[in-house]
Amino acid sequence: MAEGTVQSIEIAADAATIYAVAADLNAYPDWAEGVRSVIVIEVGADELPKRAEFVVDAMMKKITYVLEYEHDAPNLMSWSALPGPDIRMMQGSYEFTEHEGGTTVVYALKVDPAFPVPGFIRRQAEKTLVNVALRGLKHRAEESMEAE
Repeated sequence: MAEGTVQSIEIAADAATIYAVAADLNAYPDWAEGVRSVIVIEVGADELPKRAEFVVDAMMKKITYVLEYEHDAPNLMSWSALPGPDIRMMQGSYEFTEHEGGTTVVYALKVDPAFPVPGFIRRQAEKTLVNVALRGLKHRAEESMEAE
């Protein structure tokens, strides 16, 4: 990804657990700040989501978009948005690298909204979104590990 935002976080859980949390799109409104609703439109033979519609509270407005997913569980989950009235282009991925004591998760995101947003605000919104998503994923995955 040439432009966009890339951040990483250490999570005290195995890659499979974190992947399961990340792939459970229906639960995003419970832990992913700003996500108001998710409707999984299509599921693959592997039972992982292939396409889903999101409604998200963005900084300036509520936006709706459809993401198409590719999976290489438990190593990589990537997505791209279908062009729509709110999103011209969005590409993102979670990469999971397990090591002793946990997993490093790298989140990459690039968004081109279909409405006017100054570049510096778009970049700041991407950074905030990625940071908040990683913290939410960490909390949810570690909570899941404690419950086992």
